[in-house]
Amino acid sequence: MNQATILIISDDAEFHRGLTTFWQTQTEAPSFTLMTGDLCRNLDADQFDLAVVASVAARSLVSVLQALELAGNPVLLIGERDGFPPREAQPGVIVVRKHEAWMESLVLVAREALRRRDALTRAYRAEAANVALQRQATLGRYMLEMRHGLNNALTSVLGNSELLLLDPGTLPGTAGSQIETIRNMALRMHEILQRFSSLEKELSVLEKQAEQDKRAKSQVAAASM
Repeated sequence: MNQATILIISDDAEFHRGLTTFWQTQTEAPSFTLMTGDLCRNLDADQFDLAVVASVAARSLVSVLQALELAGNPVLLIGERDGFPPREAQPGVIVVRKHEAWMESLVLVAREALRRRDALTRAYRAEAANVALQRQATLGRYMLEMRHGLNNALTSVLGNSELLLLDPGTLPGTAGSQIETIRNMALRMHEILQRFSSLEKELSVLEKQAEQDKRAKSQVAAASM
């Protein structure tokens, strides 16, 4: 995971200094962006990975949490009094209460939240890649099913164009060169289909080899137990 960027939102300058100073003494220290509650508007989710909110005026807290909810990144809310968090806090907000060594707890929770976010991002990307592969597999199956019909149609086009070119004197005007172009394009398409069939056979051989290797490894593992 690349260096994370932590957005610290607080109206207390001492909180900014204290937390960033402590965090920078830890391993894998992130970079920081500091902001006060009244400036927290229209946040760009790509500009930070996790937000820490503390000591924000009550009149600004609701709008701060709403802006962070729209951004969609993890949020840690520092609880400083009884009855915290407020009812306006979103269910997804993680509350870290102040106690002895609360900064250590905050760093640990932040790291875990970032790891979870990173894992979810990878899962979403893998799911999108799987959808793309399924779409490509569907197109591939369609080509497999249709290649014989397409090859037959190309054979007919190629055969008829060859017959016409056997007696070019009967063709009007520039028809001869046009039919020759048709024949050449039909030949090219036929070559593509032949390559497609060859590729299918190659993939089939690789698939059988992989299955044999898997079976052999399973047998070796079973014998060693």
